[in-house]
Amino acid sequence: MVAKLNAAIKEEVRLLRARNILPGLAIVRVGEREGDIAYQRGATKRCSSLGVEVKSLVLPTTVTQEEVLHVVDSLNEDASIHGVLLLRPLPKHIDDEVIRNRLLPAKDVDGITDASIAAVFTGSINVGFPPCTPQACVKILDHYGVDLKGKRVVVVGRSLVVGRPVAMMLLGKNATVTVCHSGTKNMSALCREADVLVVAIGKARMIDQDYFSPGQMVIDVGINEDENGVLCGDVNFTDAEKIVDAVTPVPGGVGSVTTTLLAEHVTQAAKCIGGRGA
Repeated sequence: MVAKLNAAIKEEVRLLRARNILPGLAIVRVGEREGDIAYQRGATKRCSSLGVEVKSLVLPTTVTQEEVLHVVDSLNEDASIHGVLLLRPLPKHIDDEVIRNRLLPAKDVDGITDASIAAVFTGSINVGFPPCTPQACVKILDHYGVDLKGKRVVVVGRSLVVGRPVAMMLLGKNATVTVCHSGTKNMSALCREADVLVVAIGKARMIDQDYFSPGQMVIDVGINEDENGVLCGDVNFTDAEKIVDAVTPVPGGVGSVTTTLLAEHVTQAAKCIGGRGA
């Protein structure tokens, strides 16, 4: 699946270069969260390999809201930048809503503005871009021919980054979706009842054998660093592969599809925006 997407993106980049347009992505990271660093690294590597130029801006956790707004404004005005990836969550002293909605919708390649999120929730077509990670989850299920109609899906995590958008996308596929979170009672029992389990809770290997049952497909969105400094997901992969039918690995699972879709969104934005020549 990823190889086919990559080939299509390379061809789009070739056609854009023929029009003297060089697709450009800006990645904005605040702080040193390991998950953000890993995502930035993977996105940079994937986009660069496909011909998308990447500009990284790393800000300290002490950065002020006005300073972040200044960065977003400068990227909005930069003709060489066609897409902006703002890694979240932001530090608590920064108003996420204000920052993300400062971004021009045309450059919102990860679906974080209110307009993009609303399009996901309403099922609108051709309104901005959907969030890359939730879209990657759905792409994986589509690729493996999982017919979600009537299927029981449990999403662990309710953030606007992954949990809620992916729940709405899965509802759009006619699945019956339950969203679990920190206040959910008997969460392991609910997870065991699922045909498809999507985990995006941000806790290393939290979802273990108590949450699985035979026949399930498990999508692990998490990216964490364990006590030994090894990247791992929210799912205990060793437990899962002994019980379920299929489980995505970390690294190399959802993340690889996510970064490819990010590159695809940037090339699509470049086709609409145009800009600096190669």
